[in-house]
Amino acid sequence: MIDIHCHILPNTDDGAQSLSDSLNMARMAVDQGIRKIVATPHHLNNSYENPKHSIIERVKELNEALRIEKIELEVLPGQEVRIHGEMLQGYERGEILPVNHTPYILVEFPSNHVPRYTEKLFYDLQVNGLIPVIVHPERNQEIIENPDLLYRFVKKGALTQITAASVCGDFGKKIRNFSLQLVEANQTHLIASDAHNIKNRSFKMSEAFEVIEKKYGIDAVFLFQENAELLIEGKYVYKEDPEHIKKKKLFKLF
Repeated sequence: MIDIHCHILPNTDDGAQSLSDSLNMARMAVDQGIRKIVATPHHLNNSYENPKHSIIERVKELNEALRIEKIELEVLPGQEVRIHGEMLQGYERGEILPVNHTPYILVEFPSNHVPRYTEKLFYDLQVNGLIPVIVHPERNQEIIENPDLLYRFVKKGALTQITAASVCGDFGKKIRNFSLQLVEANQTHLIASDAHNIKNRSFKMSEAFEVIEKKYGIDAVFLFQENAELLIEGKYVYKEDPEHIKKKKLFKLF
């Protein structure tokens, strides 16, 4: 299993606060069946600045620590980029790090809205060979209230990644139901942990895939897991044409 979104790097953001924390997270990940993790520290979210060069160096150091501790986990470089108008320029300056040096960039929206310039920015990124992957859209208030926003982004080439804990109901029934609606509407392509620690923000990957298998069958599990592998290799992920989520149905579920 591959986890494409995890805050496992020590002393970089609100995730692991020490090497010991990172190693404990790694042990838990292995217990979940995870063998590769993309380290995705926040970049330009609040006071966190984690440019490409510093992440690459820290990933090397963590992999060496994992080797010494004989923990069978490989950490790959990545970044969770808070959306901003100068993203393309940041990439060109060598500050923004796509997932494992592929064309895929993890993009985070503010929790309560979607910037008006998003569609134009995503177009510019794709024209320049980059593919935006919207992380945890199921937790964005504006997308919950207006699901057609996400539909338009996906229709125009963006990918999305929902959080395992959302599928499990850890963020509440409303977000769980919306997460599953995104799955049913082909509006999400990846499931990842967004783990920050081993206590209240842990992996939940195996539990989430149990939910997916129970509701949609083992083929759906294989699809999400294979997409993660394709993503880190820079290959095209599997995706179906997205469908609209009807608001009436949405409110009934909530």
